[in-house]
Amino acid sequence: MPKALVVADEVDERLWTDAVRALRVDLVVGAGDLPYDYLEFLANTLDVPCVFVPGNHDPDLTGYTRYGGLSMKDGFPTAWPGPAGAVNADGSVVDVAGIRFAGLGGSIRYNNGPNQWTQRQASRRARGLERRARWRQWRDGRAVDVLLTHSPPRRLGDREDPPHHGFACLHRTIETLRPRWLLHGHIHPHGEPVPDRVVGGTTVRNVVGHQIMEFPR
Repeated sequence: MPKALVVADEVDERLWTDAVRALRVDLVVGAGDLPYDYLEFLANTLDVPCVFVPGNHDPDLTGYTRYGGLSMKDGFPTAWPGPAGAVNADGSVVDVAGIRFAGLGGSIRYNNGPNQWTQRQASRRARGLERRARWRQWRDGRAVDVLLTHSPPRRLGDREDPPHHGFACLHRTIETLRPRWLLHGHIHPHGEPVPDRVVGGTTVRNVVGHQIMEFPR
C-alpha cells in the first residue's frame, strides 16, 4: 500500500528540518495553502514525488504549461512559481506513486485574491474534471482513488462564515467519481477533533496540518 505524507494549510516546523528523513513514505500530498518551498523541501528531502492543489492563499498557477522540464506561459518560456518537480493536480487527473488523483484547488470567492471561484465557476470546473476522469477510466479501466481539493463540500465539514463555505458541486463530483477518499484543507480545526465523514463509499477527511496515510490499491 502506498504511504503518503499529507499536508495542508499549517506548516509544521519539525518537518522543515532533516528530521523529516525519518518518515518512510512513498509520496507527499498537498491540499493547499502551504509555501511552495515547503512542499519542495519535503519532496526533495524524502526523495519522493509530490502532488498538490493550490489553495486560496497560494500564487496563481493557471496558464502555465510544462514540457520536458521547460515551463511556458502564453507561448513564452518563464519560471514556474510552483514547487519544482511537483505535479499540480488542479483540474486534472494524474497518476502518482500508483494512486489516481483528481484535483480541484481553490476556495469560494470572497475577495479578489487568486484561486477563488463562485459556486457557478466551481461547478463548471468540476464538470470538466468529471469528464476527464470518465474518459481516463474508459481508456484504461481505472477509477479515481483520491479526490484532492482545497475546500470541502458545502455543509460537509465547512463553516458558515462566507470565506469558509465549501463547494456545493463537490457532492455531485463525489457521486460521479466515487473515489475512496476526498482530502481537503482550508478549514482549520484550532484544536477541535475533526471526525471523518462518509458519503456513499467516499471518506471525506480534513488534512490541515500533517498526517501519514496509507492508500490501499
